[in-house]
Parts: sequence; structure tokens; C-alpha cells
Amino acid sequence: MSTLVRNIGELITNSGSGSYRKSGCAFTHSDGMITWVGPESEAPSDCDQVLDAMGRAVLPGFVDSHSHLIFAGERSAEFAARMTGESYAAGGIRSTVAATRAATDSQLRVNCASLVDEFHAGGITSFEIKSGYGLDVPSEVRSLRIAREFTPETTFLGAHVVPNEFAHDPDAYVDLVCGQMLTESLPYARWIDVFCDKGAFTPDQARRILRAGSDAGLLVKLHANQIESIGGIEVACEFGAVSVDHLTYTSDSELAALAGAGIVATLLPGVEFSTRSPYPDARRFFDAGVDVALSTDCNPGSSFTTSMQFMIAMAVREMHMSVDQAVSAATVGGAHALARGDIGVLAPAMRADFIVLTAPSIDFLAYRPGVPQIAHTYLAGKALTT
Repeated sequence: MSTLVRNIGELITNSGSGSYRKSGCAFTHSDGMITWVGPESEAPSDCDQVLDAMGRAVLPGFVDSHSHLIFAGERSAEFAARMTGESYAAGGIRSTVAATRAATDSQLRVNCASLVDEFHAGGITSFEIKSGYGLDVPSEVRSLRIAREFTPETTFLGAHVVPNEFAHDPDAYVDLVCGQMLTESLPYARWIDVFCDKGAFTPDQARRILRAGSDAGLLVKLHANQIESIGGIEVACEFGAVSVDHLTYTSDSELAALAGAGIVATLLPGVEFSTRSPYPDARRFFDAGVDVALSTDCNPGSSFTTSMQFMIAMAVREMHMSVDQAVSAATVGGAHALARGDIGVLAPAMRADFIVLTAPSIDFLAYRPGVPQIAHTYLAGKALTT
């Protein structure tokens, strides 16, 4: 069945020449794919049904390329302590590990499903989910197995932090991650990731883990430069990572390296908000020629939010992005960070993932922070929200 989407106040396609924001345009989709985009006056007349956008803005579905949705428990006390002056440390992850190990499959699945529902309500149509709150073989494998029920973009993050039982022998834990844990996780993972930062894994440990995962056929991501710059970007460049995420503290030379290697920089303003860390200046990334993505990093410790609209508002207000740059980073930028060529753009032969706002312009995504602006979310042409 073919559908014409018309009467669009402002259309964002992330495709073609001319203005980023297109007026007087419409598009059609059929069998889950975009089939035509152009001036409404030239729209096909033989569509089976018509969707009237009623003068509201339409844009591609948001793509969240960095999230941690498989977990149990909560860390609100940790957040409250940070708000009174305590500093953030990577080791806080271990409290979630204990709760996640103790949870049943059903509890993890229900919690994940609830967060995915929030993603959809907020306009996120594609997303990645990492493991990393199990940190033993059975818990990591089941985390990925459950995550795969919700998305094909699953990431093996056994190297999130060193668990308590290996605190005195972290290299033995690296051996486990590179060996049995990786082998048993492979059927459920597309990506491998390492938290290469102060309090987590060293560059040499990251190299060992990424080599094992890359040799096994997984695509490479990396957490780096959230707490300190310790050489993670150099490692990412060595392994041809698709994206490096966080990048709170990044030098000009590191930005040049990312640009030269064609690595996407995924910025996560929810973390800066939740940890009282400085926001990176996105203008430096754009000026250096770095491709930028914007993601929620939804997790129970350092960014417990599913709102991409909130990320866009913070990126505009605190990271000095324009609204156009922030929306691009939250859509096609996220698609690039997932090595996906079928999403993040409204053009023929792309999947019909799109959002209808409650407002006539994408400016409202930042202009009205905290006020939901998503009227409807469509995945492959089918409404996820009503």
C-alpha cells in the first residue's frame, strides 16, 4: 500500500542540494520504503492513502547509536551525591553489575522494553544496545541475547570496567573477555566496544580486546576521553573504529586524527548534564571536519534519559551546535555511527522511518525544552505512536 505524506510545514530529508529545511515538499512510501520525494505540486496521484501532516515539521527518525538498556536497579543516590559535589568515577558501574547479575531474564526484558517504548515515543526509530553490566560470561551473553530481541545493533561491552572479582588481576579479566566471553557472545553481537579511560581499561588492554573482536568479525566502537585523554583515540584510529564516543576532553590533534581516519565522534550531552562535567564545544569538531553523532547514552548511572529532544536542546544550548547541526547529528550522524546506509535520510530507497512534530519547525526541539514535540513516530511506514 502506498502513502502520500503531504501538507508538511518543513521537511528535513538530510539529502539532496539546497536548503536543509525544505518547504512545499511531500513524499511517498510503500512497503516500508521511501519511494518519492519532491514538490507537493508534483506528487503522484495514485497513492492508496494520504497522511496530512497539518503544517507540522517532518524529519527522519532519530538514530541513537549509543545506549545501555540491559540493566537492573537504579543509581539515583549516586546522582544526588554528584549534584552536591562528589566527582564521577567509572567504578560506579559495579553497583549496577551486582543488580543486573541478580535479575531474572524477565526483569531485564521488561525494563528494556519500557525504555524502548520511551525511545519510540520520543522519536527514536533505530538504536544500539550495549552489554556491559554483566561482566561475567553468562550475564554478558544473556544481556546480548535479550538486547538482540529489540535491535540488530548490539554491542559486546564486556570491557566496561574490571569487575570486583578481578580487581587484583585485571589482565586475567582481559584474557576472559578476549576468550570465552567473546566466543560465547559472538552469535548475539554486531559490534565490540571498550571503555578506554581512567579507571577502566588502558590503551594496551583495549588493543588486545579490539584485536580479538575485530579478528572475530565484529565492528569496532570505543568509549574514550570521557574522564581523561589516555590514548584511546590513537587506538581507535589503529583499528579503524566506526565511532568514538564521549570525547569530553579532546585535543586539536586528536580531532584532526578522527577527521583523517573518517571516524564519527558521538557526543553524549546527557552525561555532561548528569556528571557536572564540561560540555565539549561541538564547533571544534565541525571546524576540524569531524562527522558528529548525538546520542542519549541511556544508562542508570551517568545519563538516565531516553530523550533525544533533550540531547538536541543541550547540544544547541551547551555545545554550541545550530539546530540544523544537532538534528543532523541525531539522525544521519547516528546512522553513520552505526555504519547504516538505509536510515537517517528521507530519500527514495531509504527505510520510511520518520517523525511528525507537534510544531511547524524543528527549532521547537530546542526552543521548547522539556516539552514533548513528537506527535507521531513511524518505523518502516508504520505508526509506533498514536
